[in-house]
Amino acid sequence: MARTLLLHQKQINWLEWIIITGFAVIPLFVSLPYRVNIFLSWEGAYRLFLGQVPYKDFGLPMGFGYWIIPALFFKLFGPYLITLIKAQVFINIISGLAFRSILISLSVDPTIRLLSVLLYVVSYSFFNFWPWYDQSVIVFEVIGLAFLLKYLFHSTQLRLKIIYLALSAIFLFWSFFTKQDGGGMALLIALGILIYNSLQTKSIYPLLLFLGFYIAIALLVILPFLLYKFGYWFNYGQPPHNARISVYDIFDVFFSGSEWIKFYLFIIVVQLIPFISSWRSFWNNPKEFVFALLTLGILIEAIIFQVTSYTPPDNNIFFHAFAFAFIFSHLPSIKQILSTNLQIVLVGIACIFLWWSANFWKYASRIVKRTFHINEQLNYQVVSMHTYMLPNPADTLETHADITNWVFCNVPVFRRIYMPASTAEGINRLINNRWIKENSKHLHVLNMTELTPLAQAIGYPLETGSNIPLWYHKGVAMFDKQIQDYHHKIQQHKYDLVMFEYIPRLNNFYPFSLRDDLYKYYVPVDSFSGPRRGMYSMIEVFVKPENKDAYLNNHYPKNP
Repeated sequence: MARTLLLHQKQINWLEWIIITGFAVIPLFVSLPYRVNIFLSWEGAYRLFLGQVPYKDFGLPMGFGYWIIPALFFKLFGPYLITLIKAQVFINIISGLAFRSILISLSVDPTIRLLSVLLYVVSYSFFNFWPWYDQSVIVFEVIGLAFLLKYLFHSTQLRLKIIYLALSAIFLFWSFFTKQDGGGMALLIALGILIYNSLQTKSIYPLLLFLGFYIAIALLVILPFLLYKFGYWFNYGQPPHNARISVYDIFDVFFSGSEWIKFYLFIIVVQLIPFISSWRSFWNNPKEFVFALLTLGILIEAIIFQVTSYTPPDNNIFFHAFAFAFIFSHLPSIKQILSTNLQIVLVGIACIFLWWSANFWKYASRIVKRTFHINEQLNYQVVSMHTYMLPNPADTLETHADITNWVFCNVPVFRRIYMPASTAEGINRLINNRWIKENSKHLHVLNMTELTPLAQAIGYPLETGSNIPLWYHKGVAMFDKQIQDYHHKIQQHKYDLVMFEYIPRLNNFYPFSLRDDLYKYYVPVDSFSGPRRGMYSMIEVFVKPENKDAYLNNHYPKNP
């Protein structure tokens, strides 16, 4: 019997590893569309890859923790967009392993742990094909909490416990230095767990030691950058930044939506009622108490995170797997039947896939349509769920371009990434323009577009300085001071070549006032669609008046 149970445990371990790594590597075998906001992942990683120093060579309103892993992968595999996908594979693997480690530390039943790991992967990490700071901040948090629980529940060796606590502090700080909102809430969850531990064990030593490690790593990282306007750039709610948190918005979004969070809270509160009635026993059961504290902390974080990190709207769905693990761990009949019946486990796996089928169907549906020749051309003569509303005449055809009509661009940095044909053609014209080719190493370029990899493709030097924002979203990453600087530079013709992406529906994603100046002081020489789906955007190319003829008197290859 013991041997059978041991083999069963080994099988579960192997299945968990296969799930975590198997789903993570899928993006390596497919081609992917150009994604909104991937320009920022590229730009930060590329600047670090070149050896630029944050806050000295460029400014950003957060820490640079998010770009460390992509920059390291640029060093290993070269600065290509596909390298960012490789970096995300690594991030997703360590994310899944860290979540699994948390469940092991809390002694979650192996079969429930298996289902929880699967849920974590398919609901949260799988569809993150590209690095993004709203996900990286949670990954560093999960790793930090995993080491914290290892400190509390795993080792009895003092030296090893101190190492775990130090690693917890390092990763939780790195979470904060990736993004302030998620990282700050991660710290509060960790402090809540450590305060409970101090009260329960009547020892404040672990809490003080953790705080010491956290402050030490914070000082080591931040102090060297105080020379480079770190206090100006890093957003803690001071001018010119705006506070990103609104108490009213948190309550408004929670009460008007957040159905899954409220459902989980209801179930968990009901499950905790028996524990509350026997409070002393619950208090003296560290794993149960920490499990409840951690799960409730994650749900509260998700409530706040959906307001402070509001785009894309599913940034906060990391909470599902934590709530699932807690709820099913406290359903004794479910635990028993899962641990004794393989068929029920398989049914559970199938149900999780069905639950999150939307994440897979949006890719599988394209294959189904091609295989069965399902016509996507809408017939507005027949009223159906697809045609009961007429298209908005103000929208262009490009706005609703079918992604299946996107094409690849024959430029190495964009390899295996497809985009609108107009975008690819525009890139090709830039890359093959003789004037740009001959002067690329000396051109002063302002690239206010989502095509930041053009710096590598063309070879022009990036503008540096403590007043240069990493990206150009007004009020988020650049402020009135920087906008005035750019107005002055444009008026003085500092740049030989300017690329500006006009996205009228986004509020100064690239400042509209700078576009107005470009039309006054520069000459528009080309335009093509931006790499967006579902939203109109146009990339406009400008040169100084004296460079107009040199730019235009070139042969433009027609095909990308």
